[in-house]
Amino acid sequence: MTKGSSGLSEQTYFVLAALLDGPLHGHAIIKRVVDLSQGRITLAVGTLYGALDRLATNGVIVVDREEVVNGRKRRYFRITDEGSAMVQAEAQRMQQAASVVTRRILGALFT
Repeated sequence: MTKGSSGLSEQTYFVLAALLDGPLHGHAIIKRVVDLSQGRITLAVGTLYGALDRLATNGVIVVDREEVVNGRKRRYFRITDEGSAMVQAEAQRMQQAASVVTRRILGALFT
């Protein structure tokens, strides 16, 4: 999420997309991002938590709850309404951008 940028980074986009179905902890987010991106994006733990910190600071996600599992604290993150609107707007922006190329390709096929 760079100021002045019209879109989200691909990593940020998929982190937010991973949270659309409900709160997840860090490891589950990493796994969901791999699944959603069909293996194109793998997040290192440090990269993920840096992104989560930025997203939380910007009010795009919040900590939903914390629990202790095997003696370790596990934090679950939830997307906010603002974050949901942001990822939906980005999906629409990408879809519109892709349609420009798709229309041109289809137009070239039929001319």
